[in-house]
Amino acid sequence: MKLLCDQMLGSLAKWLRILGFDTFYATCEMTDKDILRIAKNEGRVLLSRDKQLIQRGKKEQLPHIAIQTTNLDEQLQTVLNRVSFNESSILSRCTVCNTALESIEKHVIKDKVPPSIFEQHDTFWFCRSCARVYWMGTHYENMKNKLQILKKKN
Repeated sequence: MKLLCDQMLGSLAKWLRILGFDTFYATCEMTDKDILRIAKNEGRVLLSRDKQLIQRGKKEQLPHIAIQTTNLDEQLQTVLNRVSFNESSILSRCTVCNTALESIEKHVIKDKVPPSIFEQHDTFWFCRSCARVYWMGTHYENMKNKLQILKKKN
């Protein structure tokens, strides 16, 4: 499922990418018209706290999810209640640029991560677009714990 978060939902966009959702994050230079055009042309579900933008999306018959809170956990809960989610997709996209991550051999990234990380981990992923390297560190366990809490609330 492809999603589009407006400018008010930057943290949500990052978390949706962490969870593996293809999530476009609108820049502050984009107008509502730009956002709606992208959502329509790319077949994305519009996510917004902007009631007027949601109304415009409804008029254009775009799939949408109205976000009613500034609380990130509640925002995630709202989205996860409406879309299907596969836990195997966690950490499959770059949190910064949304590009799909690729496995990379450990020896290739030796100079791109701190020595302690290189020694502690064997599996790494790489973003070809922005050159970031990812691994399953303590942040991965924190994410899984957060997901378990959200599932219990569901």
